[in-house]
Amino acid sequence: MRVLVCGGTGYIGSHTALVLAERGHDLVLLDNYSNSSPAVLERLYQISGQHFDFCQVDLREREAVFALFKTKTFDAVIHFAGLKAVGESCEQPLDYFDNNIGGSLNLLQAMQKAAVKHLVFSSSATVYGHPEKVPVKEDAPLSVSNPYGRSKLVIEQMLGDIAVSGSGLKPAILRYFNPVGAHPSGLLGEAPSGIPNNLMPYICQVAAGVREKLSVFGGDWPTVDGSGVRDFIHVMDLARAHADALDALTRNKTGFTVNLGTGTGISVLQLVQTFERVTGRPVPYQITARRAGDVAEVYADSRLAKQRLGWQTELDIEAMCRDAWRWQQNQTA
Repeated sequence: MRVLVCGGTGYIGSHTALVLAERGHDLVLLDNYSNSSPAVLERLYQISGQHFDFCQVDLREREAVFALFKTKTFDAVIHFAGLKAVGESCEQPLDYFDNNIGGSLNLLQAMQKAAVKHLVFSSSATVYGHPEKVPVKEDAPLSVSNPYGRSKLVIEQMLGDIAVSGSGLKPAILRYFNPVGAHPSGLLGEAPSGIPNNLMPYICQVAAGVREKLSVFGGDWPTVDGSGVRDFIHVMDLARAHADALDALTRNKTGFTVNLGTGTGISVLQLVQTFERVTGRPVPYQITARRAGDVAEVYADSRLAKQRLGWQTELDIEAMCRDAWRWQQNQTA
């Protein structure tokens, strides 16, 4: 299939591009480099030996998006493009609505005009807000507590409305839990600009001496060790899921929504201890106050993904730590 990968040089998009290319898909990567760089294309070439067709376009540039669909033909779109920092979204909600929702609207209108029916959408477990129980199933109540999560939920609702309107759109909505890790080559991984918003990059930077210590938000949660529990999933497992979702869309008459996680909760301190054991590097940390809006534990029920996609995770927490550290070492070498 000829596939447009929006956000194709970002963290998850670039890893997914490698899996799609390995499976023989013809790709066009689109990105505005807001959270990536041209260096990613060179790394993709180093790993795969392929030069990827690339377009530097911001999805908010309506004319440019429509021009792309007019000059190139696509069988499907995978949509990763979007701002993704929860804290930043609370400080800059309009930017998140403009970028995530506005850009998606332009993309969907261009797809409809070009009669492109297959869409895999990068959503998030943030649409569950504060889940009433774990593991979280796809039919759990939806509720958001920040503008980032709201932007994802609004796009999900848009896709649902368009799908039942007779447009023919078939969306696969993938709700991620906590992506971590990197490509096993160490050439591709998460490269946050400034202070990392996510836990694993912060751990890696503390281990590398880039930052002094890790702040663990809350040591008195009702969990195994008092720290928060989350569902960490290796980015390569996540990448495979997108390729599997694309295959599933071609087999099914309708779209679907599935969780992507391991189904196992890992505490923050367990992740730190595993990282130290796997890498041999100390990770100094301090317990600080809970963050407003945090919950004790969140992890996925991913059985539906196995049923619908034939997918399940293959890489454990040790692999996540090992690959993330290999990538970090390449950044500071």
